[in-house]
Amino acid sequence: MDAVMLVGGQGTRLRPLTMSAPKPMLPVAGVPVTAHMLARARDAGIDRVVLATSYRAEVFEQYFGDGSAHGLRLEYVTETEPMGTGGAIRNVAERLRGDPDEPVVIFNGDILSGLDITALVSRHTETDAAVTLHLTKVVDPRAFGVVPTDDAGRVIAFLEKTPDPPTNLINAGCYVFRRSVIDAIPVGRPVSVERETFPGLLAAGTPVFGYPDSTYWLDLGTPAAFVQGSRDLVTGRMVSSALPGPIGDCLVLEGAVVAPDAKISGGATVGAGARVGAGAAVDGAVLFDGAVIEAGASVRDSVIGRAAVVGAGVVLDGVVVGDGAVVEAGNELRAGARVFPGARLAAGAVRFSSDRT
Repeated sequence: MDAVMLVGGQGTRLRPLTMSAPKPMLPVAGVPVTAHMLARARDAGIDRVVLATSYRAEVFEQYFGDGSAHGLRLEYVTETEPMGTGGAIRNVAERLRGDPDEPVVIFNGDILSGLDITALVSRHTETDAAVTLHLTKVVDPRAFGVVPTDDAGRVIAFLEKTPDPPTNLINAGCYVFRRSVIDAIPVGRPVSVERETFPGLLAAGTPVFGYPDSTYWLDLGTPAAFVQGSRDLVTGRMVSSALPGPIGDCLVLEGAVVAPDAKISGGATVGAGARVGAGAAVDGAVLFDGAVIEAGASVRDSVIGRAAVVGAGVVLDGVVVGDGAVVEAGNELRAGARVFPGARLAAGAVRFSSDRT
């Protein structure tokens, strides 16, 4: 069975991390989130995935190659102009092998999900649906597209980001399409499946079904969610066969050096070649490859980019530090601060508390 993974987004909410890599290629628990979702596809019996790329398209093929090292056959199709979700799906149609009635699984590549893909496909074939959507419940659905269904599970409407949603079931970003539906998407212009394709199918009376599912689901679109997703993978709350180490309280990758009295906890990841100095504490944070945490620093729920340096005694809580940035000794950054790649904060330049006790 074929699958399509949509990995063309720029990930603007995760800047400055996405200034050097697209969101689906940022390392979550040691490997790109795309690797985790490709592993789930492989484990579900999918043997071939077409990656629909756009922003920084070259990095996907550089990392994954032909897919053989990951137990898959991978192909790549790049859109030169943004075409929306529907346009990106239509853009790969010529690479799909199936007959018009055969199912094609579509993934959003920046979602971390424990969905049972096999069960989703079974639901699709049992109902003879044109499209089946993975649906998940959220506490506050106002920021998402909600999908009300009837008692049989048939979708009755698509409501994008409405202030008074009639349900807390949202579109979770994974679908099964009948191949003929993909071929019917207009060519050569932007198309949104949420605003055009799916409502058009409903208006025509075409069967579209939902598959509600209560397993793990997380949109990695914000720094806080990114940290949470990595932590959940490391601690085993979200299971992935792509995790490059055993589950536990932390994940320390090959070549990393951690001082004997440093404390790594809370599902933190220490990237390959990273260094954590004496007395430092890294709690629930994500350190990219080559990052340096100097003696006595405290890094909590933060993301530290490749080869970035966090100086002695620095306190970071809920912070993003871009690739190659340097936060010199004595700084204290909290509450969503973002240090851009290559920047240097002089010693003691920013604090959220007094520099004297």
